[in-house]
Amino acid sequence: MTQTDDPAPADPRRTTGTPALGPARLIVNPTAGGGHVATLLPELAAALTAGGLEFDVRRTRGADDAAGLARAALHDGIRYLIAVGGDGTVHHVVNGMFAGRAPIAPDAVLGVCSAGSGSDFVRNFGLDRPVQVVARHLLTEHVLPIDVGVVELTGFDGRRCERLFVNIAEAGYGAEVVKRANRLPRRLGRVRYLLAAWASIAAVSRVQAQVSVDFTTRELPLVELVVANGQFFGGGMKVAPRAIPQDGRFSVLAFTGNRSQVFMLTTQLYAGEHLPHPEIVEYQSATCGVTASDALLVEADGELLGTTPARFTLLKRSLQLKI
Repeated sequence: MTQTDDPAPADPRRTTGTPALGPARLIVNPTAGGGHVATLLPELAAALTAGGLEFDVRRTRGADDAAGLARAALHDGIRYLIAVGGDGTVHHVVNGMFAGRAPIAPDAVLGVCSAGSGSDFVRNFGLDRPVQVVARHLLTEHVLPIDVGVVELTGFDGRRCERLFVNIAEAGYGAEVVKRANRLPRRLGRVRYLLAAWASIAAVSRVQAQVSVDFTTRELPLVELVVANGQFFGGGMKVAPRAIPQDGRFSVLAFTGNRSQVFMLTTQLYAGEHLPHPEIVEYQSATCGVTASDALLVEADGELLGTTPARFTLLKRSLQLKI
């Protein structure tokens, strides 16, 4: 895989200003946030350099590059990876840090500098902040072990596959929103999701589905299923206010109203005030499965992955997150 290298220290494995974490590799998506990275990266690099951190930079050239760059960093002996981009960049870096369901390097640490149009994952930890604030966090040694979700589903090639995710996965309406939002200019920011949400109402139907969690299985009319490790999606919607990324459980929400239900709750979703609701079934569970009368589109961390049937499980506290 071709990589674009920025100037790096002569010996990138040398002890740094953050000795517990070691030298870092920045994995940068130059297209994140409509190209916002171009202005953010020099400021981030200057702040990290001033703080005494040794690092090098690798830029992605396509959607799948970040996973390969993460694996290459770990194989190079680097244990501090900083994803510079949006939720999709984080998603691919995390998938590159694991071999199947096992971390390639259990002592590896993931840092994130948000530069995407959504950047919902970092909101869970109060890290959706200006680059200078984020850089100060990246220079400390504090880490938090968090859970990582696993989704088994049917890929678009028709074969069963498996992907990891760190924030939120959805089946149904929300995945259709992601599909449509990805076609819109990222410079629109939050408006991109609202436009996609409105357009998606006509594209989805409520279907009969079987939803299973740790302690029960139910037949439900389903328009949207949220399986949440984190609280936020869609550019700041607090869809799962009771989700905690290190408690070993998903917050599972089944929206059972009509197909416009999620859109009509938009204001409440941004405030996290949509629960309790008579047409939202809520569970706390380490597992979730869904099958439906018609296959539902599935997304995770803003990445379209395939269709149902799908099963979701957790790798408890398997990722060290820099906070």
